[in-house]
Amino acid sequence: MTDTAPPAPLLLAYCTAPDLETADYLGTRLVEEGLAACVSLLPGIRSLYRWEGELRRDAEVLLLIKTREALFPALAARLRELHPYDLPEIIACPISQGLPDYLEWVIACTASAA
Repeated sequence: MTDTAPPAPLLLAYCTAPDLETADYLGTRLVEEGLAACVSLLPGIRSLYRWEGELRRDAEVLLLIKTREALFPALAARLRELHPYDLPEIIACPISQGLPDYLEWVIACTASAA
């Protein structure tokens, strides 16, 4: 089977968390609520950013969230509600290609929240 465009617009959303426990909690909520099909947790990243006029360097965990484009507003609102940061990183990129069976699986897993 070849890679192909998804049958419905899908996104790969990104969010950082301060630690693995928080990232696991956030990812679990999103999957349980049907806002994401899968959330991969990547511990061990280091983020450099400016916050309140200071350059910050923090260890973080990156969440890679697979979802439908139509669910992004609800997903972002839920993350904002659950997240411990005042201003969490919540961004997304379109998924333009992928294994058809996987893309269909993402759609099926998020159907209840659509």
